[in-house]
Amino acid sequence: MTNDEIEALRAVIRGLYPKRAIGDLTEKVFQRELVNRSLDLYRALIRMKTKEDEQIVCEHHVVRSHFKVTQSVMREPEQETVSLFATDRSLFHLKAMLMPGRPPSADKEDNFSMEQIPLEHIGSVRVKRQIRIEEMGMGAAIAGLAALFYSSLAITGPFMVGLGILGILHGLLLPTRWVQVETLDPASEPILVYSLRKKSARRMVKFLREKMRRQ
Repeated sequence: MTNDEIEALRAVIRGLYPKRAIGDLTEKVFQRELVNRSLDLYRALIRMKTKEDEQIVCEHHVVRSHFKVTQSVMREPEQETVSLFATDRSLFHLKAMLMPGRPPSADKEDNFSMEQIPLEHIGSVRVKRQIRIEEMGMGAAIAGLAALFYSSLAITGPFMVGLGILGILHGLLLPTRWVQVETLDPASEPILVYSLRKKSARRMVKFLREKMRRQ
């Protein structure tokens, strides 16, 4: 894989936007092509770091929205993409910040980073849990306001109180779960694997644990 081929993939991604603008691509097709071509770009960048006989075994991708309180609710929030690619020798951790309307480029323009960790350098793969404090707080606030204005809200009062209580229970009984991949280097930041219900996440975690047992 050469730099010219990488630039060609970036050009393909940029070309999707005018096609959507003139109606050649529907929004659904555009989003699918954008994801697929972006992943092609990621895989190409990884191939520049791997050996000729090294193949990608499994991969896992997560998109996380970053909505700011100060921005309009009508504005599409920026999104952080986190991708994990495992070969039979290394784990690649890729992150990028995608801005609405700007084509992904996997470079400094979207704050792209790529970390390569040899599998033998992985020290532990542990499941972590955290109570959803923010969700519980929001539920408590809704229930509290509904109780405060209960007499004025009439029909919606009981519904809002119930909704707030459900929010509290959901945050308490269904904590956030992720897998923390730690390396043997104590100075390095752990890699976090989110969306554990996805098949790709389960496969990634299983692969890493099997590799650790064989070391």
